[in-house]
Amino acid sequence: MDGQKILLVEDEVKIARFLELELTHEGYEVVKAHDGRTGLEKALEEDFDLIILDIMLPSVNGLEVLRRIRKNSDIPVIMLTAKDETMDKVMGLDMGADDYVTKPFAIEELLARIRVALKRKAHAEPDKVLQVHDLKLDVAKYLLTFKNEPIDLTKREFELLKYLLKNKNIVLTRDKILEAVWGYDYVGDTNVVDVYIRYLRSKIDDRLNIKFIHTVRGVGYLLKDEA
Repeated sequence: MDGQKILLVEDEVKIARFLELELTHEGYEVVKAHDGRTGLEKALEEDFDLIILDIMLPSVNGLEVLRRIRKNSDIPVIMLTAKDETMDKVMGLDMGADDYVTKPFAIEELLARIRVALKRKAHAEPDKVLQVHDLKLDVAKYLLTFKNEPIDLTKREFELLKYLLKNKNIVLTRDKILEAVWGYDYVGDTNVVDVYIRYLRSKIDDRLNIKFIHTVRGVGYLLKDEA
């Protein structure tokens, strides 16, 4: 359990504090967010083992936060809500929630559901590796290696390379890459894709003198299985 990190997205400060104390006592590292937008940003920018997500949140509601998380990650998500309505539960589960707890709840029940979700995650994708030739991306360990030598990547570079590897030999438009890696609601210069492609090339293609990432003029990029 030590080292497992949980994101708690809950706008009721007293409940969030109570859960933080209980989870910390159980040995988890806890990061809190009190609104949907902040919670979403943390979920996409930091690494967590599990997310506890309230439905009724300011700025962005929990179901929308879940929907956007699922576009980028399969991290376990347990939904919390004061509502005991079947439709909310069905929507949450259909959108990819792993479990559902209705307030008020016994802390022992939530802790048990957390243990089950984390155990399921541990058995779901053991040592999943994406690879082209000697370039290996270990998704579970968050590690890129070439001939077993590690190559340092930022989180965004890692997610971009993972998306390219999952879609190797497929031409991906900048818009598709932007939506998959940055999220459809990204506000900023679309040239950010080109910038990060250059970052990857400098760390992989240029450094190794092997051309993996190819430009398809006027369309986008692809990562070829044949370097």
